[in-house]
Amino acid sequence: MQHPHPHRRRRVLLSATTAVAALVAAGLTALSPGTAEAATARQVEKLDRGVVSVHTDAGNLVSWRWLGTDPNDVSFNVYRAGTKVNSTPVSGSTNYFHSGAPAQADYTVRAIVGGVEQADSVHAVQLRTGYKDVPISPPSGGTTPDGVAYTYEANDASVADLDGDGALDFVLKWQPTNQKDNSQSGYTGNTILDGVKLDGTRLWRIDLGRNIRSGAHYTQFQAYDYDGDGKAEIAMKTADGTVDGTGAVIGSSSADYRNSSGYVLSGPEYLTMFNGQTGKAMQSVDYVPARGTVSSWGDSYGNRVDRFLAGTAYLDGARPSLIMARGYYTRTVIAAWDWRNGTFTRRWTFDTNSSTNSGKGYDGQGSHSLSVGDVDNDGKDEIVYGAMAVDDNGNGLWTTRTGHGDAQHLGDLDPAHAGLEYFKVSESTSQPAELYINPANGTVNWKLAACCDNGRGVAGDIWAGNDGAEVWSASDSSIRDEAGATKGREPSSVNFLSWWDGDPVRELLDGTHIDKYGTSSDTRLLTASGVHSNNSTKATPSLSGDILGDWREEAVWPTSDNTALRIYSTPVETTTKITTLLHDTMYRTGLAWQNTAYNQPPHPSFFIGNGMPTAPRPTVYTP
Repeated sequence: MQHPHPHRRRRVLLSATTAVAALVAAGLTALSPGTAEAATARQVEKLDRGVVSVHTDAGNLVSWRWLGTDPNDVSFNVYRAGTKVNSTPVSGSTNYFHSGAPAQADYTVRAIVGGVEQADSVHAVQLRTGYKDVPISPPSGGTTPDGVAYTYEANDASVADLDGDGALDFVLKWQPTNQKDNSQSGYTGNTILDGVKLDGTRLWRIDLGRNIRSGAHYTQFQAYDYDGDGKAEIAMKTADGTVDGTGAVIGSSSADYRNSSGYVLSGPEYLTMFNGQTGKAMQSVDYVPARGTVSSWGDSYGNRVDRFLAGTAYLDGARPSLIMARGYYTRTVIAAWDWRNGTFTRRWTFDTNSSTNSGKGYDGQGSHSLSVGDVDNDGKDEIVYGAMAVDDNGNGLWTTRTGHGDAQHLGDLDPAHAGLEYFKVSESTSQPAELYINPANGTVNWKLAACCDNGRGVAGDIWAGNDGAEVWSASDSSIRDEAGATKGREPSSVNFLSWWDGDPVRELLDGTHIDKYGTSSDTRLLTASGVHSNNSTKATPSLSGDILGDWREEAVWPTSDNTALRIYSTPVETTTKITTLLHDTMYRTGLAWQNTAYNQPPHPSFFIGNGMPTAPRPTVYTP
């Protein structure tokens, strides 16, 4: 049973009447708010029902999306090949277990709105063996100028509706086997990205070319519908010799700016927006910031100059903007871009070297990822960039001056406290090993003493025995609560998270398996077969998130031979009903930035966990 929390906040901007009236005037779908007041409506994807059928020995779990544009009181009927299988409408959740049904059973669902049954949904994606394989085709390998042969492995992925049909498609990054960390010299093969539909149809292939080095820190790609036309775009850093999805070359096809160490420290750098359906390069502009003098970023050989981060944020509170950044060990520059009517417009640039920011402690604070969320509750998104944050208008918001860290988590970690909370770890042996921060103003609520290069940290409600989320790190031997108090043994992993089973407590995802935390030991819930994890010791999937079915999260790994993306979805029934997390824009942008540098799991804007209140409905509209 879920009870509203007495301290539950309301995200308030406009009166519900004003928000809904504005939507109706614009001819857009308005959600009737369940509370007296509601926030400005945000643009989200117009998704189909996302029906999925997961087969088990006992039958099929059928689950589907509760869309942000659905009424609060919507219920559903489930049909197998046109015959209804549920006796009463499904209203308390968005899943139904069909006992004894065969793996190939064909399901649709029909929403019931105001007592009237609506049309059939799309047919269920069938996970007949507990998973579904999406065929992919590795690029041909090659040989670097110094004679080293390489092949390709499927690496990080993202999802977006590339062709406007209401179904999510994959954007997959292929990484050569000789990819390099920035600190390592040597040539690499090219980085390649594919757009792939769920049936394996490849929409396009983009080859970034020889002048973009390959590795975790070089290519951060964003897949999102920036212009609101119902089809996602793809944004990334490009260079001379990048070949778009139509075969057209950006800049000079013959230019080769690699030096004898394999680094690319000269030549033009571009930011390109690609058409999500065709892969066509629609516009390229100079990348901001330019590299300038290599040594000004912290070293002379090319390690720190090429540390890039990327994200997507609703800076105006309603529509998404692209975030592209460079640098975090010394100078940091973050550029915000709007993509409207086929053209880039730079909204603002935050530069730690500018006269406005210089000397204020913003430099050298970045992590190997970033987080996006409305930290000050003004209805607009901020960028949390390691140990500092930038406001929606591009001004510095705060800095803790505690320096670089590998992992960070922004979310509603403490349901008793209004707003978001922020947990991060530190790499420096002279800085606090863990910090728990109020991201509205940068106040450090508590910290652990400096110890080491603390490379991993996680925050999530993995244990029902403590209110709110637990936090833990590689250097600690306990899980801790929101006050920093120790609460029990450390979990078996310090990596990813997944809502997998039937309760709202989150599970542990590490390597190719999912575990449930226990006070004495963890219990294995899923061991994926015939697949590999990515990014070396980071051991991350290609993607983890709510991409099909109800609010629980799928895990996507490449098969061992890199010929398919294997999607796993939970076979466990739930009684918890939550709007698809794809329509919570903090979670959705988290899914978009998941591939950035050192991958981290997405977090929604509201608390999901033990004793959670009824989940809030989003105020959203679709193009």
